Amino acid sequence: MRPRAGTTGPRSRTLAFVESPVQLLNVLEWAHAHASGTTGDGAAGPGGIPGAGPSGEGPGKPGDAGQPGDPGAGAGMTLVVLSPNDPMTRGQLRRMTELAREEGHEVRWEEARGGATAPFRTIAGLSSLLRAADRVVMGDPFSRYVQLLLTITHARNLVVVDDGTATMEFVSQLAGGERLVRWHRKGGRPGPRDLLFAPVSSAARNRLTPGADRQVEVFSSMPIEEVPEGVTVTPNGFAWTRARFGPPRVTKGADLVGTSLVETGVVDGDRYLGAVGALARTHGAARYFAHRRESPEKLHRLAQETGLEVVRPELPLELIARRGPIGRTVLSFPSTVVHTLPLALAGTDVKVAVCDIDPSWLSRNASPRAQGFLAGVTGTARDVHRLSAVTTA
Repeated sequence: MRPRAGTTGPRSRTLAFVESPVQLLNVLEWAHAHASGTTGDGAAGPGGIPGAGPSGEGPGKPGDAGQPGDPGAGAGMTLVVLSPNDPMTRGQLRRMTELAREEGHEVRWEEARGGATAPFRTIAGLSSLLRAADRVVMGDPFSRYVQLLLTITHARNLVVVDDGTATMEFVSQLAGGERLVRWHRKGGRPGPRDLLFAPVSSAARNRLTPGADRQVEVFSSMPIEEVPEGVTVTPNGFAWTRARFGPPRVTKGADLVGTSLVETGVVDGDRYLGAVGALARTHGAARYFAHRRESPEKLHRLAQETGLEVVRPELPLELIARRGPIGRTVLSFPSTVVHTLPLALAGTDVKVAVCDIDPSWLSRNASPRAQGFLAGVTGTARDVHRLSAVTTA
């Protein structure tokens, strides 16, 4: 039976930090997996091994820190929302915190970016919790906020839950001993702020490296090939999402999933709109589920030029799709959803199809390794239908 909303029981010594709705969703999935002693209904870990333990070499032992079978790991945790300024993201986060409270977790909403002094107030207010925590769960190890908080905590157990495809890059960089840099910025020269923050980032990276007194877990639905020594990988099969929502009503048409590749400077805006229009015409798509970071101006132009109905979801797409209605075919460009939607929609008749990014769509400012990374996102996706890049001109 689900705990009564707002109840937490004994004071939690698990502290979770999230900055996006997807991160919060995956913290709930992590807590559910540990409370139920599952790893996502047999979802495969590194190298296709279900429930792979440290370095992907077989299952971890129940009761190990960060391992399934530890029902106290996520029970009644304190979940801290480091709120962003983007209105759509804030709205989705508000809805997700309602679900978290219904699951029995305590939620602290921090206006972490509400002015120049907000970071100092936030960090000061969280210091005692950080020092008392036995386990810290985070959704974005690349976040400067999170990296700063990691320098305060003495928690022996650190958990990284999915923040989309960035998780693949984080694990790769950790395994290679590299500095932590988001994939779409890698290859560029560090700016003044990067250089100023470098000591904190380096310290955070050291904290995220397993040691004799520190255990690190990655809870992920992403394909992770190269696992750093000592890191435990726990597969996320979206068991909580499937148990809580659906199954959905499936319609005959197609839906298209938007990305923020234009906003992050990876893909040219005109090329992207042309590709969306071509995909919609080819597959008869009627709806476009906007990414929370897509600009209103781009979405307005997209609706005018393609005739698609633009939908701005109030929850992460995995939950929207599971609640339904959802098209029989879901079209996407390389993004997190090509890995997560097949898991969330397991047991339904929905087909997820991914369209490759043509190299000619990349913007002039795109990272030199953008094409390779995006191709890897597509190539490693399981249970999806591959589409060739569409013609935009």
